[in-house]
Amino acid sequence: MSDFPRSAEVVIIGGGVVGSAIAYELTKRGMRDIVILEKGYLSSGSTGRCGAGVRQQWGLEMNCRLAKGSVDIFERLSEELDCDIEFRQGGYLILAHTPEQVEQFERNIKLQNSLEIPSRFVSHDEAREICPPINTEKFIRATYCPTDGHANPFKTNFAYARAAERGGARIFRRTEAKAILVEGERIAGVVTEKGTISTRLVVNAAGPWSKEVAALAGIELPTYPERHQCLVTEPVEPSFNTMVISFQIGIYLQQVPHGSFVIGIGEKEEPNHNIHSSWQWLELLTGELLEILPTLGNLRIVRQWAGSYNKTPDAAPILGEHSALKGFFNAVGFSGHGFMIAPMTAVCIAQSMLGEQTSVDIRPLSVDRFSRGELVVEPSVVG
Repeated sequence: MSDFPRSAEVVIIGGGVVGSAIAYELTKRGMRDIVILEKGYLSSGSTGRCGAGVRQQWGLEMNCRLAKGSVDIFERLSEELDCDIEFRQGGYLILAHTPEQVEQFERNIKLQNSLEIPSRFVSHDEAREICPPINTEKFIRATYCPTDGHANPFKTNFAYARAAERGGARIFRRTEAKAILVEGERIAGVVTEKGTISTRLVVNAAGPWSKEVAALAGIELPTYPERHQCLVTEPVEPSFNTMVISFQIGIYLQQVPHGSFVIGIGEKEEPNHNIHSSWQWLELLTGELLEILPTLGNLRIVRQWAGSYNKTPDAAPILGEHSALKGFFNAVGFSGHGFMIAPMTAVCIAQSMLGEQTSVDIRPLSVDRFSRGELVVEPSVVG
């Protein structure tokens, strides 16, 4: 192809929300010669299959900072990117079912409030005000943060990509990285079926394919794909504006602006690239859902689908430059939370690539933590 680049300052592998956001943040900082390689279409991977919730109610300070920073960005992102990403802040209502969970949530709220995240415990009556159909017999207490929310994942991804293109980045769809060239201990280029791009900087933002992409450079990552399923219902009259989640049950649900409910639940899965949906999952979901929100039993399902989490051994992402390969950066392994922390992740990766101090200290998320035995274990995750 005559217009295919022979060189670039940066090659980003993966055109989902993380890769597109990194490209945009680099253009904001003056870097123009950026190439994104996407083997499918934008949002064809995990971004286009996610629940797109955005929460700040975490149990680790680093996760709180990444999430709080991302919410601060989400709040202005429609204006900044000149595209309505449909970000709304209806809050998250998180259910505690055991005394042990209540104790954990007490610690979480203390941490969150110290970082100016306005989370709090709510009574059963307050929970019903926030979500009128909730069955309060199924949980002991609940927490609520009004600035948590939800955005449209497709519009967010496209907005970042278009803004990156306006800044000079070029996106090549249906263009797969076939090999990553290495000279000594540093990146030298990326090979595709359309040609070879000489570059000194590569970003692995390949989501569920992160392990395979790293292997192209001779790097082993402890990441793996894991199927997670969602469904969407027919649109009905609005009944509540918040995301309801339970870490114990592994369920999350919300009513989106046009009236449909988006609902997901985790189940034990084998590590593979299977993204086919199953009737067994639907049966599991229905039983658990009707325990906490019995009034949803008459809703008709419009569509059910599956996508991949990109998991790590501690369910925390791998961020930053690889210590054994100069110029090779990872932004992978988000374990189901990539969309919600993509904005601040992109800022930190761009800053790191340019040698700047990062807005959040991401050094503990280096891949080297696994060999050192320094896992980053988050106590508040949906299965």
